[in-house]
Amino acid sequence: MNVQPDLTFIKYLKGAGGDTLKKCYQCATCSVKCPLSSDEKPFPRKEMIWSSWGMKENLVADPDVFLCHQCGDCTTYCPRGAKPGDVLGAIRAYAYTLYGWPSGLAKLASSAKGLPVLIGIPAVVIFIFWLISGGMHIPDKEHFATHGYQQFFGVWEFKWYAKNIFFIVMFMVPSLGLAIFSLYMGLTRLWKQMSLNTGVNPAYRPSVTQFIGEFLWPSLVEIVKHTRFRECGTNSDRVTGHLPLMLAFIGLFIVTCWSLLKNDIIGLFLHSWHGPMVLWDPFKIMANVSAIALLFGVYVLWSNRAKSEGEGKTSRTFYDWFLLWEIAAVGITGLGSELLRWLGVPSLGYIVYFMHLVAVMMLFLYLPYTKLAHIAYRTTAMAFEKYRESAFMKPAVE
Repeated sequence: MNVQPDLTFIKYLKGAGGDTLKKCYQCATCSVKCPLSSDEKPFPRKEMIWSSWGMKENLVADPDVFLCHQCGDCTTYCPRGAKPGDVLGAIRAYAYTLYGWPSGLAKLASSAKGLPVLIGIPAVVIFIFWLISGGMHIPDKEHFATHGYQQFFGVWEFKWYAKNIFFIVMFMVPSLGLAIFSLYMGLTRLWKQMSLNTGVNPAYRPSVTQFIGEFLWPSLVEIVKHTRFRECGTNSDRVTGHLPLMLAFIGLFIVTCWSLLKNDIIGLFLHSWHGPMVLWDPFKIMANVSAIALLFGVYVLWSNRAKSEGEGKTSRTFYDWFLLWEIAAVGITGLGSELLRWLGVPSLGYIVYFMHLVAVMMLFLYLPYTKLAHIAYRTTAMAFEKYRESAFMKPAVE
């Protein structure tokens, strides 16, 4: 076999946390310890040798790379300190940049050098919208106690659509839309490359309903239950961080939808429903519990990451820390805004709320290029794994 190593790719892996990949001497200890490995698929042994050889095309189209949960078992038991988990993390970071669209934004989000611009884009956009909205002022304590942040972008006489919602939608929806479209482009390319790389040639294709019911939905259920996370040995406590974080996002999504329905639909007809939720409102309780769960999850993952780096078990990368900082910023500014409203400090409250909007927009806008993208890519890889092993890939009996 004639191998043409991609030296630029190898250099990237070394700079993104996979600097130990050349220590691997193919002893297969990692494959023995990994709960995802099998005799047919010696994972991550084959990925380590592909990385050493710079076989980029094989790695970015390998579903096993995205199925990895980076539990750390392979790294812990590696006799050479090759840290296969870090190498696989670097491969995934490269893949998200490679498949990301637009490519300029994806590359910007791949390095700490782009951090000032990553923060500056949403900050400038929201500041401009705040400026042109005419609502750029700090309310008095009485007004702040009554309306909270629901008039951050001001008010107008048209009662059927709140001015505040109009302006928030103007920058949040395009950000989320760009992220969704980018993920669609990336996942479509990933599926195509996985099919070509693994020689998938289905005997007959499933319908959309069959695909969702037999491959996509079971993958989502498995992810929500954290089934494979529970198979980890070294970092078995990662479930303690990941699970509350995931449930927190679900809870905050439900609360956001209810707040929109309550204030800007039902509130148009029942004026008493319009306004900030009281502390004992069930959805307010869910919001606060979700926010606390989010910060707790970040704290656990933050502590685990810092401890692992301190013990030399993993490498420090922008790719890992950027997401932790981002989620922490969303949680801290969200809770901070609420506490400042309770305390009746509108001047500081509006500043923190502005920062909260920036943090949320960043979470949406950069979702396809950060570690958060692994939710979509891992789900796709799981669905592909089930698909390639299904009856659809077997010829019909004549």
